[in-house]
Amino acid sequence: MAETIYDVAIIGGGPAGYTAAIRGAEYGLKVALIDSSDKLGGTCLKVGCIPTKALLFNAEIWDHLKHAADFGIEGIGAPTLNWAAVLNRKDAIVTKHIKGLDFLMKKHKIAVIQGTGRLTGPAQEGVHTVESKNAGGEVSQVKAKNILLATGSAAKMLPGLKPDDRILTNIKILSIVQPPKSLVVIGAGAVGLEFASIFRSFGTEISILEFLPRIAPVEDEEVSKELTRLFKKRGIDVNTGAKVEKVEKTETGVKVSFTDANGKPQVKEAEKVLVAVGRAGRTENIGLEKTKVELERGLVKVNEAQETAEPGIFAIGDIVSGLPQLAHVGAMSGMVAVAKIAGRNFRPVRRDRIPGCTYCEPQIGSVGLTEAQAKEKGYEVKVGKFPFAGNSKATILGSHDGFVKIVADAKYGEILGVHILGPQATELIAEAVAVMELEGTVEEMMFTIHAHPTLAESLLDAYGAVEGMAINA
Repeated sequence: MAETIYDVAIIGGGPAGYTAAIRGAEYGLKVALIDSSDKLGGTCLKVGCIPTKALLFNAEIWDHLKHAADFGIEGIGAPTLNWAAVLNRKDAIVTKHIKGLDFLMKKHKIAVIQGTGRLTGPAQEGVHTVESKNAGGEVSQVKAKNILLATGSAAKMLPGLKPDDRILTNIKILSIVQPPKSLVVIGAGAVGLEFASIFRSFGTEISILEFLPRIAPVEDEEVSKELTRLFKKRGIDVNTGAKVEKVEKTETGVKVSFTDANGKPQVKEAEKVLVAVGRAGRTENIGLEKTKVELERGLVKVNEAQETAEPGIFAIGDIVSGLPQLAHVGAMSGMVAVAKIAGRNFRPVRRDRIPGCTYCEPQIGSVGLTEAQAKEKGYEVKVGKFPFAGNSKATILGSHDGFVKIVADAKYGEILGVHILGPQATELIAEAVAVMELEGTVEEMMFTIHAHPTLAESLLDAYGAVEGMAINA
């Protein structure tokens, strides 16, 4: 029987890898998907985006229950938290979507190979060979005309620390048996902010330690400032400019020693600590040294079609240099790569068209340039800002905090960035991405009808605010 030669073999079954596999099959390519786990989905589905957002939804319901009487709901008594049921629901959601991926692989006739994939060097006569080592140690070979590297990333840990039942990573914290009474969160990016928000809703005393001068440091400065105020209003202790010096275990929990923004030594004690200081791309031990693939700070350099310096080898997702480590970025970069392989048209991933979403309370959704970045690039900037306090749907939902901010070019009205802090910000931001992709202007959006009453109307008012003509403010 002739040896199977695939059009493309993908190493890694997370959002980047499985999306590329499905789209490749839709293009008519013969696809193999190699993953070290017997369950597809990667970090995002199994221990990242999906389970975390499931917990955030539970936290949102819990917060509403605290104010049930305000909505005319009486007689429910004091609600009690069944944490085991919360975790079971989270796990059921994950399981459902893992099964969904299995179905999609069969539907598209994608060969799924369980094993750890490793490059063996350049192509020989136009065919690459990947070694796949399964859980039992058996090694097989997968041959393909093209290879997609989609090996993802892993949580970084502070030097000298090892995860355990008190020093938690984003993975460990998803399976703790009860919400801790107190938690120190080291790092105020999306992961740190989301878990701080979740456990604060469930009554945990939270202290955030962020090394940079502000929380949500990649966001517009006004978003960071207002989120800090709202987190403090929720009773969250926020410390920025904090340099962690030492994390020690105590009889009852952990002790974190740090230097504050004024250079003074400080100590925070808690039951547990969550280390959320970023992620590192998994580029080691996959055979890159046997190829011309180039690395930059441990991440793979690619061109606009996701091609590496080694012919026939592409890189997508969290291991790509210059792209944020987000599931939706990985998925789109995978679709770009297989379009190139299939000879189809594609649009490269643009850094300034990537939505960033943080699902804390209140939510953050943003795309494009911040006000400071636009000014640094030499634009003459006009800004429109509209508070959710003026939006009737926000009043209906009982969620008035936050605002929509539009950063526009004063000369042509081009929308350079949109920054939302508030209810359903992670959903609302999709309009802004679409508008920017289509090069819409402030004037065009001021005459685009938005349904009433909706949260989306806040965008209409924000576009108007750029010209000093918001209706509801």
